Amino acid sequence: MTATIRAARTADVAALASVAAVTFPLACPPHTTEEAKAQFIATVLSAERFAEYVADPGRRLVVAEDEAGELIGYTMVILGEPSDEDVRRAIRVRPTAELSKCYVLPGHHGEGIAGRLMAESVSEAAAAGAEGMWLGVNEENARAQRFYGKHGFERVGSKRFLVGERWEDDWVMERASVA
Repeated sequence: MTATIRAARTADVAALASVAAVTFPLACPPHTTEEAKAQFIATVLSAERFAEYVADPGRRLVVAEDEAGELIGYTMVILGEPSDEDVRRAIRVRPTAELSKCYVLPGHHGEGIAGRLMAESVSEAAAAGAEGMWLGVNEENARAQRFYGKHGFERVGSKRFLVGERWEDDWVMERASVA
């Protein structure tokens, strides 16, 4: 499959929310309730929130679209110092950027799209002045951890992540260079 990788536009917000609604639950640990997933999607991954994210100069959203122009994946990079104290203590490289989201629809796994999204996200972070990049990944999500490891990220700490009313344990992974 040939996919186009490009910066997200305002016209993409509904499609971004749709992709997020499908992909976010796939990254959740098995014990996450359907209610907690739905609440997170409604409050953090809605079209209204994506409109805010796309308009935010401190964020870079990158999308993958198929030959028909349908969005099949996306990433979100957040520039600047992390707000989470555990993350600030764990990461070693400054200035930094967070890879906040990296998702591809299940029917397109294994096609190299996530790697291309990652490469573009790293380039976006570097162009914005970041020297390192970090992310949080659920400690039970071994598949994602392997993917991030292949792309130069290593575990440097841990943090908590709230989904619904339950705190999840995430590994903090950092890529020491975006050059």
